[in-house]
Amino acid sequence: MGNFRNYVGILAVLLLCAGCQDDDSTFGAIVAPSNIVITTEIVGVDADNPNGDGSGQVIFKATADQALGYSFAYGDGTDGVVPSGETVHRYSVVGLNTYTVVVNALGAGGLSSSATLDVEVFSSFDDLEAKQLLSGGEVSSKTWYPKLDENGHLGVGPTLAQDIGDDGTLNGHWFPQYDSTDAFGKCAAADSDCFCDLSLTFELDATGNLTFNQNNNGSTFFNWAHGAVVGQQLDEFADACFEFDTMAESAVTLVPSSTDWSQVADPEFPVPRGTVMNFTNDGFMGYYTGVSSYEILQIDSNYLYVRFFDNVNPDLAWYQMFTTTPATSDFTSTFNDLVWSDEFDTDGAPDPANWTYDIGTGSNGWGNGEAQVYTNDAENVTIENGILRIIAKANGDGYTSARLKTQNLYEFTYGRVEIRAKLPAAQGTWPALWSLGADIEVNPWPGCGEIDIIEQTGQDKNTVLATIHHPAVSPGAGDTGTKALPTATTTFHNYSLDWTAETITFLIDDEVFRSIPNTPDLPFKSDFFLIMNVAMGGSLGGVIDPAFTEDQMEVDYVRVYQ
Repeated sequence: MGNFRNYVGILAVLLLCAGCQDDDSTFGAIVAPSNIVITTEIVGVDADNPNGDGSGQVIFKATADQALGYSFAYGDGTDGVVPSGETVHRYSVVGLNTYTVVVNALGAGGLSSSATLDVEVFSSFDDLEAKQLLSGGEVSSKTWYPKLDENGHLGVGPTLAQDIGDDGTLNGHWFPQYDSTDAFGKCAAADSDCFCDLSLTFELDATGNLTFNQNNNGSTFFNWAHGAVVGQQLDEFADACFEFDTMAESAVTLVPSSTDWSQVADPEFPVPRGTVMNFTNDGFMGYYTGVSSYEILQIDSNYLYVRFFDNVNPDLAWYQMFTTTPATSDFTSTFNDLVWSDEFDTDGAPDPANWTYDIGTGSNGWGNGEAQVYTNDAENVTIENGILRIIAKANGDGYTSARLKTQNLYEFTYGRVEIRAKLPAAQGTWPALWSLGADIEVNPWPGCGEIDIIEQTGQDKNTVLATIHHPAVSPGAGDTGTKALPTATTTFHNYSLDWTAETITFLIDDEVFRSIPNTPDLPFKSDFFLIMNVAMGGSLGGVIDPAFTEDQMEVDYVRVYQ
């Protein structure tokens, strides 16, 4: 193989001084690295290929006096820390291209020096079919979602070296041998359900450039070993969701895979495509392990299966499946017999055989600092044209509203509750459709348990919440899940609770959006009663619009099936 070497001396040196040094200092002056030398070897250079063999690979070696390590900015939007100063980088933009490389020699005391050079490299690798499948074609875009309805849509196994190291044999470096997620397995808990609410979009322009955007709806599911990225120290294996900004667009380049697939023990294993996606701007595909490179194992027009690594633990290989159709859980309830309902068919006051009221302000604004006084007056609660209206009103210097409940009238254990409702839009209103343990008078909250079928904060009217409260999580925010629902205040939706001895499941318009195991330690094994109210202000209502006059929650019906 021919070699092309480019020696670069000291191009730029930046000396930084954090303070004065005493003449008699024990340790002497801190000196920035100097005499930076960079050599490059473009792989495959010979007389016929002066810019390389088309692989795009360049071997870099950097040396400097007083250097403790090096960082490289490769000129193609990627960078990395290279402690030894020796690294191999692959350039993947097709054609002959010139890149300006910046090398920082890192010294003691935070001092550094830098040098730059231009490298001209030829790359011939391209996978146009993969680009078209990812994006939908030239001048098109396509959105992908986690394939939540399939077992193993997220999983982890060993690398080849670790697979051999585990017991000396080949057991599973080609699939998630160690652990994998069941269908919808991450959607049931608040610390992982953000993984079920993300989308990835690839777009291909007319010149063949591929870009990538991730919409994580504000939160990303982090591998526990990477908690420091969001200022957290997580317990081992305690992956969790955290707020994280993924708005930066990434350029995507495709390079050939360097994975050794020759030692796969499964004869049925499909030969991988051999293409790796590299993302700029620290782009990643949903689950955070600190990497921006993903090997495509399989791809067609609506299925994508990728393999990637972990930059904290290089012995692990992760796997993810994606699809172009958002997965939905085809939920089937075991409760189909209507045992109790109120259709609100008679105008006037609610049926006293079904509903009673909480009146007044309770203790400390019903324990939440709420601003309203609850009444049973017709101006706060009435039925008109088949709709129950719970009306919050400004009244002089305060507010009035209503809180209806079935306590001592209808209480039940297990079943499916379905409430069709439209929520108020005014800032500061806090609507809630919920339930409390019927033993609350002898087993005070949170011991009695609370199930909030649906709530909405006073400040975010595009999102709804479903929560359970019990002694392990309350007082406090409770075990809460959220879902974007921009039409909550303009359209009637069916809010449902399916409550069994094993599971508490929340649905909106018959689609599951969170599910919680009803474990033996939880207080959800006995009778509960239903509550509907609109609060003003308080812990979830927040600041009330100074111009508020009135708003209402409308309820079409309440039904219980067992």
